[in-house]
Amino acid sequence: MDDIKKILVALAFTPYSEGIFNYAVKIAQSFNAQLIIGSIINSRDVAAVGKIVSLGYDVNGDHYVEDIRKERQALLEQFMANSSFNRENIRTIIKVGNPAEELLKLIVKENINLVVMGTKGRTDLENVFVGSVADKLFRRSPVPVISCRDEKNAERLRKKIKPA
Repeated sequence: MDDIKKILVALAFTPYSEGIFNYAVKIAQSFNAQLIIGSIINSRDVAAVGKIVSLGYDVNGDHYVEDIRKERQALLEQFMANSSFNRENIRTIIKVGNPAEELLKLIVKENINLVVMGTKGRTDLENVFVGSVADKLFRRSPVPVISCRDEKNAERLRKKIKPA
């Protein structure tokens, strides 16, 4: 395996995101690598806000995106405040678009060596093992992808396995 110098942490800012961030920090510390936080605001959500505006509701798509950016940045600040990881080795990229496509583009553009992400995003459907964004990255990423599970999901999955 080549040296790991840049790790992309894909965060959807779900309740599991801090655990994913902390897991990526441990890996980055062991490799003395840079962390790039990649968070994609789904363009479908922005389009939905546009439809609501067209129905006459007082909502603004640009304000929606800016509010989401601020909210995610504030949560990330909390994660970093609880971490001993050197902030100079963290960069944040928040974009609007198709999450899987934008994360794949980031992997190539930023010369990422490893991706750390959760297995599920916003929907957290219990019967779905892997979310659609995670599935696309597992199949299409040109670099290794590590899936991180929080303890609740890990325990649920352990119960489904019947040891021989």
